[in-house]
Amino acid sequence: MIPAAFEYHRASSVSEALQLLQRLSDAKLLAGGHSLLPMMKLRLTSPAHLIDLGRIEAMRYIRQDGQTLAVGALTTHWEIESSQLAHSTAPALAEAASRIGDVQVRNVGTIGGSMAHADPAADYPAAMLALDGQIVAESPRGRRTIPSVEFFTGIFTTALAPDEVLVEIRVPATSGRTGQAYLKFPHPASGFAVVGVAAVITRDGGGRCTRARIGITGVGPAAYRPTAVEDQVTGSTLDEKAVAAAAAHAADGVDVNEDLFASAEYRAHLARVFTKRAVLAAAQRGG
Repeated sequence: MIPAAFEYHRASSVSEALQLLQRLSDAKLLAGGHSLLPMMKLRLTSPAHLIDLGRIEAMRYIRQDGQTLAVGALTTHWEIESSQLAHSTAPALAEAASRIGDVQVRNVGTIGGSMAHADPAADYPAAMLALDGQIVAESPRGRRTIPSVEFFTGIFTTALAPDEVLVEIRVPATSGRTGQAYLKFPHPASGFAVVGVAAVITRDGGGRCTRARIGITGVGPAAYRPTAVEDQVTGSTLDEKAVAAAAAHAADGVDVNEDLFASAEYRAHLARVFTKRAVLAAAQRGG
């Protein structure tokens, strides 16, 4: 299908994009376009104005900032997937990037666009929750930092204000015997996560879990942390039986998604299975 008519604007800087957002009513920001343009073609959204951020090179980077990995919002999935710094600092984020769509999508799609779109089956949200990541947004009022646990508020909705631009993703570096993993059950047609689970597990010298953070995507209206699983895993020896018992709570209290491909019961089952696998994989990678 052909999208409804709109006016196209190309921003050369974040400040110019913010000015355009203030001046234009009914405007949408365009990054890689892999989420917004298909919705426009289906007439699910018909903005009067598109503000293209794609030429703002200052928003495309991966760098170390003290003990934090900083990623510009226009950094592509492929750039994160292939970054040695991302792999060494936040391997779960790099692994999530490598699982997105196909090569063509990963070459053009951006982390900022994906995060702002907040598809309930997107891959990054699970990794960001498990990594205790933060989202930096800029508006005419300045910059603010949003914890990932507060960022995803529902289906295709986030804590971003209408006049804000997502400019950076920040992930703290882990230390000690910490392992990370992101595993997913992809939809065979779209590649989106029917269920995706990220786990960050820290162990002491005796192999006992001292800290567990888990993020789950694809199961509910928004990505979430299964705190009951985290609480039960923490303090355990991370043997398969203990992890399986904890993972049984992966979908507790969640309004589980249901569609033609996966019933709520099946999706909840996958959540338990992949939570167990991700926790065991992260524990093994932690040494």
